[in-house]
Parts: sequence; structure tokens; C-alpha cells
Amino acid sequence: MANVRVERTEEGGFRATNARGAEVLIGGGDEDGVFTPVELLLAAVGGCNIVTVEPLTAKRGHRLVRLAMTVQAEKVEQNKLGPVTITYDVELPSEEADEVFRAVAGRVHEKYCTVSRSLEEGTEVRLELP
Repeated sequence: MANVRVERTEEGGFRATNARGAEVLIGGGDEDGVFTPVELLLAAVGGCNIVTVEPLTAKRGHRLVRLAMTVQAEKVEQNKLGPVTITYDVELPSEEADEVFRAVAGRVHEKYCTVSRSLEEGTEVRLELP
């Protein structure tokens, strides 16, 4: 089971901490050095895709020279995002690597990225109050 604790800090901001002790600061967007919740969602989509694409491409014998991506979405309502778009920025060592990368990235997006699939399929979010 995935688990993250989010709590208010003494400074009045917020911090998310995972079971391994990693932390990320969260804010409303006015503060430097913090992510907004929407930015964290986009980072989760990008992170899920890229950390899966990288090893699968390498496993097929193609180490990409550069592998990065931009993930973006616009709000279509005050509290709802429109489509999320992933745009890869890659430098490929060969045409064969290009074919492998495209096939792997497509499969990861369609089948293997838990975050993207959960968003696309509309995972239920439950609220439990004390």
C-alpha cells in the first residue's frame, strides 16, 4: 500500500513525507521552493512514466543520451484539470533507439504507469474523518 503523510509545518506551510523519509514541501503557489498540489500531480504522472521508460529502454540495449519530459495541464474549471499532456525531450543515439523508445513509451503510457492509468480510469478518492 502506498502511504504519504501530509502535515502543516511550524512555518505555516505543508510537507509531505513518505515512509522512507523523503520530503516535499507543498504550498499554494505564492512561495518559492514549494510545489503546488497540481504540480505534484503532474510530477507524479511524469515521474511514473519516465522511471519506467528509462530502464525498459536500456534493457533493450538503448541508453538514451538525454531523457526528460514536460508534463502540463490547464484548469478547465476552478477545481478541475483538463487533459494532461506529456511531451518527451530526448536525444537518441540511433534510429533503432528511436523505434524502441517510441514503442516503450507508448506501452508505458497505455499499460504500465499506475498514475496515468488511475487518472484516466477515474480512481475513487475516499474521505475518512475522525
